[in-house]
Amino acid sequence: IGLDTSREIVKSGPKNLVLLDRIDNPAAIAELSALNPKVTVTFYPYDVTVPLAETKKLLKTIFDKLKTVDLLINGAGILDDHQIERTIAVNFTGTVNTTTAIMDFWDKRNGGPGGVIANICSVTGFNSIYQVPVYSASKAAALSFTNSLARLASVTGVTAYSINPGITKTVLVHKFNSWLNVEPRVAELLLEHPTQTTVQCAQNFVKAIEANQNGAIWKLDLGRLNPIEWT
Repeated sequence: IGLDTSREIVKSGPKNLVLLDRIDNPAAIAELSALNPKVTVTFYPYDVTVPLAETKKLLKTIFDKLKTVDLLINGAGILDDHQIERTIAVNFTGTVNTTTAIMDFWDKRNGGPGGVIANICSVTGFNSIYQVPVYSASKAAALSFTNSLARLASVTGVTAYSINPGITKTVLVHKFNSWLNVEPRVAELLLEHPTQTTVQCAQNFVKAIEANQNGAIWKLDLGRLNPIEWT
């Protein structure tokens, strides 16, 4: 989803696209740069589980270079309920820490210009896959955090919305572990349901970015983009 979304973003023509990831993929960076030579694509190695201070240091490097950053997408995620602590660290704590770090540069109470945060959550945040309760709960936590960010926009000047993909054909869902092995065939059973491609998901992601609706809970499922009403 991340790579295909990056492709769609580059096509839309921002001035810069900065990618943060644990794995350096020069071929992907070269491909993205070639898609639209007017967009400067850069990469920095980053693991969302590092301490908050390290994230702030990296963001300072990026802000010093670009001066302004308009949109932060938190997209790191793992699906493996055998890795309980790492699932929570990547899917939830990482999202919180990266968001907290960028507030040093965006928060209007510090003279910042504000900004926009798009958090990739999941439909499991409001409709859990019960065989992977740790993953589902981590996404529910990220969704709740995003909803709170949106309601704090009047205080911080930072708006937020969530991207909630349904079952998407990615390496994430080809094979994964259920909690306490309650369902060894969970990946196989999941893929028996209707799915969408990563390209469909990415195209709708960009539509959500263009809509730029604070507090929106976007459901990206079966090639469609729909807002979810949350009470």
